[in-house]
Amino acid sequence: MIFDDLKPQVETIVLNTEKTVDERLLNICELLEAHIAYYNWVGFYFRNGDKEELHLGPYVGEPTDHTVIPFGKGICGQVAVSNENFVVPDVAAQDNYIACSITVKAEIVIPIFVNGENIGQIDIDSNTPDPFTEADERFLEFVCAKVATILS
Repeated sequence: MIFDDLKPQVETIVLNTEKTVDERLLNICELLEAHIAYYNWVGFYFRNGDKEELHLGPYVGEPTDHTVIPFGKGICGQVAVSNENFVVPDVAAQDNYIACSITVKAEIVIPIFVNGENIGQIDIDSNTPDPFTEADERFLEFVCAKVATILS
């Protein structure tokens, strides 16, 4: 399984203290986008201090206008409130979806917790309808747990 092959690479990136946190986050985005065919946009959003909004962090993929997302708005904003994974097999069927590109068919968002607090998330868009499985969720939870270690 590709996820098992990627886990040690994620750990190596996270442990590389010669790079800044943002460089390591970008390297994770690049790794996932390059090796998982249906990951077409990979990025991180983080809570903006005490404000109830998310700010775009490092990402790879098409540029996005959505650099600030209010809590509750779109899939990312909903995860900031719910603190739960959100898998969207068909973005067209979601009422509270913020369209980034007409090519996006599905999205998965997994929260990042530091000391029990949701401080951000990984957001992945796919141009493939309904590509995400439970294996994606478990792998991305692993990625988020590793990322949390460099954000605390």
